[in-house]
Amino acid sequence: MNQALRGLLHTQRIASLGTLGVHGEPFVSMVPYAIEPAAGCLIMHVSLLAPHTRNMLSHPEVSVLVMQPERSGEPVHALPRVSIDGTIKRLLLDSSSWVAAQQVYLERFPEAEPMMQLGDFSFMAFFPSCARHVAGFGSARPLETEDIVRLLRLP
Repeated sequence: MNQALRGLLHTQRIASLGTLGVHGEPFVSMVPYAIEPAAGCLIMHVSLLAPHTRNMLSHPEVSVLVMQPERSGEPVHALPRVSIDGTIKRLLLDSSSWVAAQQVYLERFPEAEPMMQLGDFSFMAFFPSCARHVAGFGSARPLETEDIVRLLRLP
């Protein structure tokens, strides 16, 4: 099951991001993500103008959902997916963490290179604290921090 989850995280490129607004209201958005294996975290490159970024800066506790896309003729209730809770940290421009984030992000999204020049974008690192993996209908399990970080660190 770990191999399937590792494959899901490494093959999918977008996640649903759940944040809390300044008044505690829920907000869900879509974010592309890359995996930074050395730190065992997900990397997001987000605009400081976006509501989800403002939410993350106010409330760094967030959730992400990564799932297999729907396929015609297959039941949607059995789609493999993982919900991960964790904390966001904004990376400082030109720090070693920022450089590592930029490298893995551009490896996964080379088309995003022009966005690196925009001053309103920042790298955010998402550090998992726990997760729930659904491998299919009736097949769900919790994951501890060490379990999910280990999967992110695998090549």
